Amino acid sequence: MEDPYVYLKRVNNEIFGLVILILYVDDILIAAKDQSEVEKLKAHLSAEFSMKDLCPAKNILGMEIHRDVKDGKLWLTQEKYARKVLERFNMLDTKLVGPLWRITSNINSQ
Repeated sequence: MEDPYVYLKRVNNEIFGLVILILYVDDILIAAKDQSEVEKLKAHLSAEFSMKDLCPAKNILGMEIHRDVKDGKLWLTQEKYARKVLERFNMLDTKLVGPLWRITSNINSQ
């Protein structure tokens, strides 16, 4: 099933050569391995629509976006959402336990 608000563009027929555009109400999130592809898409969209570049996104849809540019890593968390749920159900003093195993997805070109 395709999500009508996620658009993909393959670049140079590479495995990870994608530009991903996520559209939600009046927010756009653009991601790509090659920053020049992001800039090209932003320039194209700006020529057609009134846009404001808010620079690197820090959150979207209640998820926090974290980046380690040096190591080329990107990850999402929902810590604020989890805290809000605990607060709602008066469970902030509950002893927290982490996952029993580490959940990761490594995407690399090898």
